[in-house]
Amino acid sequence: MKEGAQRTHTATTPRYDVFHTDCPARDVIDHVTSRWGVWVLISLRDTDLRFYELRDSIRGVSEKMLAQTLRALVQDGLVRREVEPTTPPQVTYGLTEFGREIGEPLTDLFDRVTQRLSTAP
Repeated sequence: MKEGAQRTHTATTPRYDVFHTDCPARDVIDHVTSRWGVWVLISLRDTDLRFYELRDSIRGVSEKMLAQTLRALVQDGLVRREVEPTTPPQVTYGLTEFGREIGEPLTDLFDRVTQRLSTAP
């Protein structure tokens, strides 16, 4: 996807062949299922967070990787980025409606795994 472009999800969006290497939907799926994409979506499921709050909640992610992941998810239309005009600027991230739709099954998966592990003998 071109720099600065943002994908949006609408009811009129054509069906894509995600198995084709040139399919634009494949990029979105790659970003969502990336090592850190899943954790960003799960971390933002309940509330908007600032960059440092996300960094602190996702243990093991570097600032560089978090910034790259957020940039991709914003461009894909899954995460929104809000900048408050303060000094220094305060940047808050939250899920878009599309991000909530995509994040819901990931959250269900996360909850099932953690529930299963907590009840395992």
